[in-house]
Amino acid sequence: MKINLANIKKAKNLLNKRECIAIPTETVYGIAGNAYSDIACRKIFKLKSRPKNNPLIVHYHDLKRLKNDCHLNSDFLKLYRKFCPGPLTFILNLKKNSKISKIVTNKKNTLAVRFPKHPVTRVLLERLKFPIAAPSANISSRVSAVTSNEVKDDFGEKIKYILEGGKSLIGVESTIIDLRKKPKILRLGGLEIKSIQKILKKKIFIDINPSKISAPGQLRVHYSPGIPIRLNVRKIKKNEAYLLIRKKNINKSNYFFLSRTGNLKEAAKNLYSTLRKIKKNNYNSIAVIKIPNKGFGRTINDRLLRASKF
Repeated sequence: MKINLANIKKAKNLLNKRECIAIPTETVYGIAGNAYSDIACRKIFKLKSRPKNNPLIVHYHDLKRLKNDCHLNSDFLKLYRKFCPGPLTFILNLKKNSKISKIVTNKKNTLAVRFPKHPVTRVLLERLKFPIAAPSANISSRVSAVTSNEVKDDFGEKIKYILEGGKSLIGVESTIIDLRKKPKILRLGGLEIKSIQKILKKKIFIDINPSKISAPGQLRVHYSPGIPIRLNVRKIKKNEAYLLIRKKNINKSNYFFLSRTGNLKEAAKNLYSTLRKIKKNNYNSIAVIKIPNKGFGRTINDRLLRASKF
């Protein structure tokens, strides 16, 4: 991808002024602000109507900069070397002298950190003197944005600037792993658990529905397109959209396919845009066919289950 340096400069100047902008990542677009600034971080929460107990993910360019804020460990280093930059977020212990805003962490002594792979955002991060807090670019509890136009749909003139980066390649948020003690998955996402287990060579616990919110993406109601969703459906209702994994030889306007071949990774990539498209087409509700609960299918099922609680 060709990098527009004028756009990078504009984004940098706004972030330096503690404004919020939208940035592209390989997972979804994010609403970004200076992670060291209380003012910028408060603006993020206000823009998204985000609950204060839902912490933010902080994006770094490299390991050298992260060392200023967090304690690292051997499991983190193994995963960092294999998967970063990429769709994996780590929960680490904060250093006492860290400049990270307490607004980011809800005054906790832990931090969610990630190294995004998108080339545009990597150039931006390299030119900044601070990391950026950047939750997904959507109104809280709603579907995340994977294109700049979807960000505009949600925020309009409320957002100062959208840094263009094309459509997000992965299309769902990062996988979150807590590495403070025994490795534990807190959110299913853009990196499969089996890939993580292969590197760490140890069992990884999954805790995506905790009693207390400790990471983004754990709210009971989330990722909703704003209309009811029914899961594991064989027979649909009148004026209801039907969401299927594999394309079928059925020419019906209310049938929406996430993949031509049933590829679960492709289906995850197309999930959010398809949900938004269905909503725009004025259907009353969405019926979803049963989706295999394996690989990226687990991530899709997690998103749809939380969306169905709307």
